[in-house]
Amino acid sequence: MATFGPGGNSESWGKNKFPEDLPAYLKNLGLNGYEIECGRGVRISQNTYDKLPQLAQENGIFLTLHSPYYISLSGTSEETRIKSVDYIMEAMRAADMVGAKKVVVHSGSCAKISRETAMEYAKDTIRRALAQMKEENIKAVFCPETMGKINQLGTLEEVVELCTLDDSMLPCVDFGHLNARTLGGIKTSADYAAILDTIENKLGFDRLSNMHVHFSKIEYTAGGEKRHLTFSDNEYGPDYEPLMELFAKKGLNASVICESAGTQAEDAAVMKKCYESCV
Repeated sequence: MATFGPGGNSESWGKNKFPEDLPAYLKNLGLNGYEIECGRGVRISQNTYDKLPQLAQENGIFLTLHSPYYISLSGTSEETRIKSVDYIMEAMRAADMVGAKKVVVHSGSCAKISRETAMEYAKDTIRRALAQMKEENIKAVFCPETMGKINQLGTLEEVVELCTLDDSMLPCVDFGHLNARTLGGIKTSADYAAILDTIENKLGFDRLSNMHVHFSKIEYTAGGEKRHLTFSDNEYGPDYEPLMELFAKKGLNASVICESAGTQAEDAAVMKKCYESCV
């Protein structure tokens, strides 16, 4: 079964205390997943390290973690890439300490270099990180993310190729990002099926089934992603219903995180109900 939760806290979180009130908040919405947002740096309190792992285990919450946005897998400077390995490791260690099973990492940029060169840089950075992860016996899974802007590394094909570096890696497929960078290219069940088939054909069913997923509706311009929206938006996509039907039909065990703007928990609950109605 797939798990569903928000990326960080919705506006409705209000004055709840983290992490003590997280289980009750998620349970009230029927959710069983949560992504810890470390986009601006790994700033996790000792209280969270002390309490969240047990709270998650006792309440069946599948935890994931988003690493810092400033990680640059494909930076043109080797010094920048080596520093990015340090940032990745900081996120990986934090994930293991807090009980998060997967760590999302932005794939990088290729604005000033060719996509081929960017891919080689990114692969080198990931190899360095993987070697250090194995040395430290890190249990969290490295999940490179599909990206929303056209000048960013992170097409579906690029992320799948990065995941061939090691069998432990899983793709983080952000369907809102893919829709934005293809300027609205995800419209039908067949469009979603083609994405899932690409992953399965290259990585196998097991890694497709256990992939990490981000989902939100995203406004886009000619350059791709502009801003995250909520499920109430009717102008930009993609629609979640065809994907939920496919998840149920294929029996996928993906961890699904909603990144709507301010209503991520509520919209995650809507997706989960749709998925459950299809199972």
